[in-house]
Amino acid sequence: MNFTKIFLFVFACFVLMSTVSGAPEPRWKFFKKVEKVGQNIRDGIIKAGPAVAVVGSAAAIGK
Repeated sequence: MNFTKIFLFVFACFVLMSTVSGAPEPRWKFFKKVEKVGQNIRDGIIKAGPAVAVVGSAAAIGK
């Protein structure tokens, strides 16, 4: 019976803390970090495109 009281008290505290905070900030930021890494990779590929084209054309001229 004491375990039940302790469990209900902890559960009530958890519910109270989750409703009082009310922050719209997501708790899991992992996916945002993964998305940011993907965007950085994409932007790097886009920026490197012209340089790769120049190197490719220079290699073709050298043969």
